This record gives sequence, C-alpha cells and structure tokens, in this order.
Amino acid sequence: MALCEGGEMAVSIALFTRDLRVHDNPVLVEASADADRVIPLYVLDERLVATGFANPNRAAFLADSLHDLHASLQARGAALVVRRGAPEAVVPELLRQHEVTRVHVAADASAFAHGREQRLRDVVGDRLVVHHDVHRAVASSALQSDPAHHDKVFTPYFQKWSRIPPRPPLPAPTGLRLPPLDVGALPEAEEFCAGEPAERLPAGGETAGRERLRSWLGEGIVGFAEQAAGLLTRTTSQLSPYLHFGCLSGAEVRCATGDATEDARQFARQLAWRDFYDQVLAARPEVAWEDYRGQGDRWRDAPDELLAWQEGRTGYPVVDAAQRQLVAEGWLSNRARLLSASFLCKTLYLDWRPGARFFLRHLVDGDLAANQLNWQWMAGTGTDTRPDRVMDPLWQAENHDPNGDYVRRCVPELRSVAGPAVHRPWDLDPVVREGLGYPAPVVDLEEAHARFAGTRRELRSRRG
Repeated sequence: MALCEGGEMAVSIALFTRDLRVHDNPVLVEASADADRVIPLYVLDERLVATGFANPNRAAFLADSLHDLHASLQARGAALVVRRGAPEAVVPELLRQHEVTRVHVAADASAFAHGREQRLRDVVGDRLVVHHDVHRAVASSALQSDPAHHDKVFTPYFQKWSRIPPRPPLPAPTGLRLPPLDVGALPEAEEFCAGEPAERLPAGGETAGRERLRSWLGEGIVGFAEQAAGLLTRTTSQLSPYLHFGCLSGAEVRCATGDATEDARQFARQLAWRDFYDQVLAARPEVAWEDYRGQGDRWRDAPDELLAWQEGRTGYPVVDAAQRQLVAEGWLSNRARLLSASFLCKTLYLDWRPGARFFLRHLVDGDLAANQLNWQWMAGTGTDTRPDRVMDPLWQAENHDPNGDYVRRCVPELRSVAGPAVHRPWDLDPVVREGLGYPAPVVDLEEAHARFAGTRRELRSRRG
C-alpha cells in the first residue's frame, strides 16, 4: 500500500485527454501502479471548445467515448471523474483535497496541448508525469535520438519505423479504487458543439473500436493492399476516429495487425503516416496553419469557386461525390480526401487553409496533424518531395470508380446515368444533361492544370 508522508493513502490522477481507453494506456496503468487510489479525470476545457475545433460529428463521437470510458472504469472499480474549467485550475484543487502525489498525462503534438502541459507544470511542478508516445504506434525515442528534431521525409522514416518490433500492449488495470469524491456529470455532445451529427456516424468509444478492430482483422483486411486506394467505404478500415480519440492504441493496433502479409504491411504503412505527421507537428506546431515548406504561392481569391467546392457543385462528379459524402457522413477514404484537396489547391489554385478548415468542420476523425499535413502534402507546401504533382479528377474517377458506383451513391442528380458515362456528364446529350439539374464544370480542367504548372514554374524561376 502506497502512503503519503503523513500516513494517508497515496492518490494519483490519470488525466485523460485524447487517450480514452483502459487497454494499453500508460497514463492509467502508471497512475494506478504508483498510488493506492486513482482519480481518472476528464476536464472539459472551455478554451478548447471556444477554439471551434469541435464539430457536431466529433462532439457526438467524443461524448460516446467518454460514456464508454466511464462504464469501463466502473467495471474495474472506479469511475470517470468529470470537471469543467481549466485543467490548471481543476487539478490543483484536487491536489489540495486529496493529497495527490502524481498527475499523469499524455503528451500531444498540437500547440494547444503544449500550452496545457506547460500550464499544468507551472502549478503542479515535479508532480506532473508526462507520458510520451501514447498516441503513436512506435515510440519516437526508438526513431529519433533528439526530440528537438524530426524526420522530414516519409520513406526513410518508414524504413526505420518498420524495423522497430511491435510493443506488446499493456493490460487494462483491475481493482481500481477512487478516493471519496463527487464524480460529476458526464458531458453530452451539445457541451462540445451545437448541431446535429451525421446520420451514419459510427458509435464512439473503446468498446465499439475494439469490436471494429476484431471485425477488420477477421475479414476486412483481406485484399487491403489492392483495395485501399479505392473510394468506397468497404475498402478501408474506418479505425481512424478510434485512433484519433485514443479509443484504440496505435501500438496495440500495429501489434494485432502484424506484418505477415502484404495486406498487413500496407495497413501498417498507414499507421506509420499517422506517426510521421504527429512527429512533424510536435516539432513544429505552427505548421497547423503555416506552410511547412512554402513555394511562394499567391493563391487565387475566388469565393464562388470555394463555395462550389464546399457544396459539392464543381461539375466534376468524383470531386462532388467526395464533398457530399464528407458532409453527409463525416468521413472520407484517404483517396477521396487527397483528390478533393488536389482539386481545390491545384485545379482551382485556392489556398489549402480554408479547405483544411472545412474538413475539420465535418470529419469525425479530424486529426490536426494528419488533416493539416495531408492538406499541405497535396498543396505542395508540406513534406512531399514532388510538390507539383496533380491528381487529375477524371483519371482518378475512371481508374478508382470505373463503373461510377461511388458517384451515383453520393450524387443523386446523376443516379440515372449508367456506367462510366457518369464521370463525364458534359458529354451527354444536351437535353438529357439539362434534365439532370447538375452544374457545368466551374473550370476547364486542361486550362486550370496549365495555369497551375505555369505558376509553379514561374515561382521556381524567381527563386533561382
């Protein structure tokens, strides 16, 4: 039994942030190991809500996840203690009330998380224990000797990442004990963000995430190497919201997946991309909204074209399908995200930031590192070593949705158009086309891509 100096039983705090699980959670495991009693704490920080980062989809998923975490903790003898306010105000009050000896929290990559950690350290001092790599599949200490630096190119990073053996997951602690206190009321979605979530939103929480992982490893992963580049939902794992909120551990997912098949290896590559972007943002938090590697772009100001893209009315069916799926479901496959971003930044030559912000407004898995740096990758301002590459929407559609099933699923106006003709509605008979009620293209594709290529050539020549 752990005792304080005065003979009282020691109490620790496990401060949950984006690690909403009991399995393979170093924060909870260590907090429960170093004290007789533990306070599993979630603080609804009003400053985070005020940033506008939450959207109705993420709010609903987060509320689900907190309720599920509470049930899991209750099954192990504790409960989720909820407080509202600033962590640096809430935590010292609990320290005074319960003689807390340690406060455990996971490090995170964003500037907001960096500030939260520093403010906690200012008031808690050396009682704060920060756990690194809780959100990563592979520990950064195994990849980078100097945490002040980061890997800038994915391929060599992935080669190092792949050589690190998977870490065995930590078991969920049992026999947890709370000190006497009011646990508080669990948050509902409306406290994070007002508005109705998408109708087809997955259930949040560790229980649903672990079931999804079991199902994926049992059947879904078969054929992933060939189908992962597709546009339809059934070709992807859909584990990303569970990884974002920490309902699943990246390390445990990697361990469970293994690397015995090409499907498993290709899936592991996607986990590595998450880790890669996380370590970039951790080293340079400003790149959430500033160019990582600017090209000197003077993006066009075309609000009507931006609105057409947001509403899925660009006249390019595969782009419009992606945008409408995003709004309706709060989710997109990776290929759909990339081709939509390419269209905004390179076909329309509009700034990546409004696009990234729009995605965060709707994505249930809206992860700051992955979202922002994927957008920068497609805009040619990020880590990509080929910043001028363009994803042609027609080529993408005809190669990854050859029969037009994805477009017809998401764009009701085009459901009567059979086969691959759905990708080129401008080639239909004029009378038929007019009857569809589908918009004409906002730009000529060939002219738009020539404009982008010419602009980037001019920028390179100016740089010498």
